[in-house]
Amino acid sequence: MSGGGNTAYGRKSFQRSKAHFADRITADGRDGWPVEAGRYRLVVSRACPWASRAVISRRLLGLEDALPMAIADPIQDDRSWRFSLDPDGRDPVLGIRYLSEAYGKRESDYPGGVSVPAIVDVPSGELVSNDYQRITLDLATEWTALHREGAPDLYPQGLRDEIDAVMAEVYEDVNNGVYRAGFATGQEQYEGACTRLFERLELLARRLSGQRYLVGDTITEADIRLFTTLVRFDAVYHGHFKCNRWKLTENQVLWAYVRDLYQTPGFGDTVDFDHIKRHYYQVHSGINPTGIVPLGPDLSDWLTPHRREELGGRPFGDGTPPGPVPEAEQVPERGRP
Repeated sequence: MSGGGNTAYGRKSFQRSKAHFADRITADGRDGWPVEAGRYRLVVSRACPWASRAVISRRLLGLEDALPMAIADPIQDDRSWRFSLDPDGRDPVLGIRYLSEAYGKRESDYPGGVSVPAIVDVPSGELVSNDYQRITLDLATEWTALHREGAPDLYPQGLRDEIDAVMAEVYEDVNNGVYRAGFATGQEQYEGACTRLFERLELLARRLSGQRYLVGDTITEADIRLFTTLVRFDAVYHGHFKCNRWKLTENQVLWAYVRDLYQTPGFGDTVDFDHIKRHYYQVHSGINPTGIVPLGPDLSDWLTPHRREELGGRPFGDGTPPGPVPEAEQVPERGRP
């Protein structure tokens, strides 16, 4: 199962539970975890949309050195996210084979699932937080002393109420809506989730038809959260999760919007389509028991002109684009268009 909180499956419903470990890393250290360069390790899967939020935010804000990152194998086993992409199958910093080991150090009898994104305290090896809703907001607002020069303001104070409102709708109907449709075990529940998903996508397309970004004239947290679902839409959600009323490529506004973001430094250079497809099609055996990974869709159109710049807007506001992707974090060629 993808990260972003634990999940519960009823006979005909899908529910995503709140993060069990919700400690925050803050500038004043009020939860006992002060912002400190190099102290923590961000554990992610490039397959997971919830973790991808943190990957994008970290890159846009220039926190690569301050918050080193571990990338898990997109294929989990029954012991959780694993570090089999690393030499000897261990994370080179934490020295563990499975993310569950960091969960166990924090709470030995922890009964829940193991999710990403997760932040681990390197000195103790303990999990600090798996609060996928809060981690990126804190990266934007609590880690400011370690932001790169020219980092954008992803959660501007004057727009937070509007950003929060948009993100709540996107989360309920889109981010989580695709999962409610995909894991439905009853026709009525599936149809309800799928209907709400496409109704919300139509509303978002209407909103974005006259403005380049969701809130204001710059990229914000709201755009990051919508992007991570849209970038996976045709590759996995359309077929695998039966969200197939139309493809994203068939919606002129949303297709242009997501290509605009994909081509913006910090977004597309973090996306690994190979990891995305292999995770969903091979891990979700209840939906795809054969484990066959489809060849499509064609990725070449992700780099075609989108013309969204004609709507104005300044991607990074008064800031600047992030620099080149660190060599160790570059997406392999097989995961790119």
